[in-house]
Amino acid sequence: MPLGRIDRVQQVSDALSDFIARTGLKAGDRIPAERELMQALGVGRSTIREVIGRFQALAIMETRKGSGTYLIRPISSASIHMPLTLEAVNLREALLQTLEVRRGLEVEVSACAAARRSDEDLANIEIKLNEMERVHLSKGTSGPEDLAFHLAIYDASHNPLFRQLLEQMREAFERFWEKPFDRPDFARRSFPFHRTLFNSIAARDAEAARRETLKILDIVEEDIKEMSK
Repeated sequence: MPLGRIDRVQQVSDALSDFIARTGLKAGDRIPAERELMQALGVGRSTIREVIGRFQALAIMETRKGSGTYLIRPISSASIHMPLTLEAVNLREALLQTLEVRRGLEVEVSACAAARRSDEDLANIEIKLNEMERVHLSKGTSGPEDLAFHLAIYDASHNPLFRQLLEQMREAFERFWEKPFDRPDFARRSFPFHRTLFNSIAARDAEAARRETLKILDIVEEDIKEMSK
């Protein structure tokens, strides 16, 4: 049975970690080019880029324009993974438990983004929002685009720990959140509040950003409870 996307990325993350350890790369060293990594690990460019993006979010690597990607600190299993165990009885319980964690993180992320965002951050968030709205209006759903919008807000918080925590938990989250209840209309009612959240961040109104984020997550919770009856 072919590996799913999440398992595949995790497998390549582990393989890249082993490759770096075997080749003796140290903090400050440039990692091999994408093509060399593709050949060494036997995967495509998109997977390599996703794995490197994960390591960048964890502050393990950084890409320098026109120079390449460099190792910031040594890679080990301890620096890459934060063990998470979720022994949920069913999908409903798993979604509600992870939603509690999301609520705690995302409300504060939105407030920090509103207080600290730069003009460049705001432009990036708006690009992601426009794409999310375009896809949503044409297809009625916008999973990857919705995630990209929220990740842009995480970056605008200018607290790298938020993004690192999300990346550590993302694998566990995606296991349950990829397509809850196999319903493309899941949380569709939250769609308009992404624009009002953006407006709050644009206005540098941290309290309004908290409120708009809670509106989104409250609708998600209502849909979990309604669809799992």
